[in-house]
Amino acid sequence: MRIERLVSMANDIGAFFDAEPDKAEAARNIASHVKRFWDPRMRRQIVAHYREGGAGLNDVVRSAIALLSDSTGPAATTQVAAQPKL
Repeated sequence: MRIERLVSMANDIGAFFDAEPDKAEAARNIASHVKRFWDPRMRRQIVAHYREGGAGLNDVVRSAIALLSDSTGPAATTQVAAQPKL
């Protein structure tokens, strides 16, 4: 999917949750929504975009994607890759 479309979708989700006065809670809710409803390929794309600077992401969305980025960091990838093959 085009990254511009993912950024737009993420910002739309962010606009809904941005009404939350606690911005940390809003970011957690956005991250939860993306994790629950977005295809893993879409999540990987938006996290990669965030890691490359996150152009176009609103502030609260940027915070949410940072939470997703932390949960999909190199340690998680290393653990999966290090599992023995059967």
